[in-house]
Amino acid sequence: GTAHWQDSAGLKRDQSGSHTLSGNRTLADGFHVFSLVWTPQSLSWFIDDIQYHTMTLDESADLSAFQHPFFLIFNVAIGGNWPGRPNANTQFPQRMLVDYVRIFQAENAAD
Repeated sequence: GTAHWQDSAGLKRDQSGSHTLSGNRTLADGFHVFSLVWTPQSLSWFIDDIQYHTMTLDESADLSAFQHPFFLIFNVAIGGNWPGRPNANTQFPQRMLVDYVRIFQAENAAD
């Protein structure tokens, strides 16, 4: 789970967390439930109901991007600085199967 944004000085920022599945399982072994709980105070990431990262939010100018509407990106990205460039061990082709996407809003959340 990663958040990417531009701070008030125009600098690109990111914050991420990772999770290792138990029992040598991989994400390719079956379907998993990925969740993001977004409140005015934090972003919390989960896999299969296990929380693995939280990012604290405040109303500072540097985090103002998180006070606006967002969109979701689903991808099977390769290359870049993380996790690194493909090599002889990289398995191709890759695919992502999405069974469904649900978005909820808390009853007491502002419109």
